[in-house]
Amino acid sequence: MLQAQLAHFLIETTHNNPFTHIMSHAKILAIVERGSDGLYSVYSDDHFGNSYFGGYGDSVEKAKEDFFESIKEAIKEQETETGKAPNLEEVSIEYRYDIPSFFNFFDFINVSKFAEYVGINESKMRAYKSGVSYPGEKTTSKIFKAVQEIGHELSVASIK
Repeated sequence: MLQAQLAHFLIETTHNNPFTHIMSHAKILAIVERGSDGLYSVYSDDHFGNSYFGGYGDSVEKAKEDFFESIKEAIKEQETETGKAPNLEEVSIEYRYDIPSFFNFFDFINVSKFAEYVGINESKMRAYKSGVSYPGEKTTSKIFKAVQEIGHELSVASIK
């Protein structure tokens, strides 16, 4: 069920590892979802050898920390098994969020103001944020476009 809901809405961000060096320019696609139990998971189909990555927590931040630990463990296991291991500093992680996870991680975003910016009813946006309901394709497209626009506006802004 969550996979189908996720298909409706993915927000992408890229995180360059603060520790910097895993495979030469390795890129990991991580899916971030809120489960029906209210906990968050981060998982990926990517792997090093036989080691896959996954993380869980009561917030997206904690799930991402756990996910990162699984990457470090996979590197250690790969080195033990093969004598070669990716360099942690060269790994970049692209996160794709469902709506509840997006607003959990970016909790500084005012949902009411965001709904106004997007042109969506505030109560509907709160329902999307809480996972009570999910937007259709058209609404998802509007939300994704708004996130991209805000990201662009922030990337070209400067402070004097």
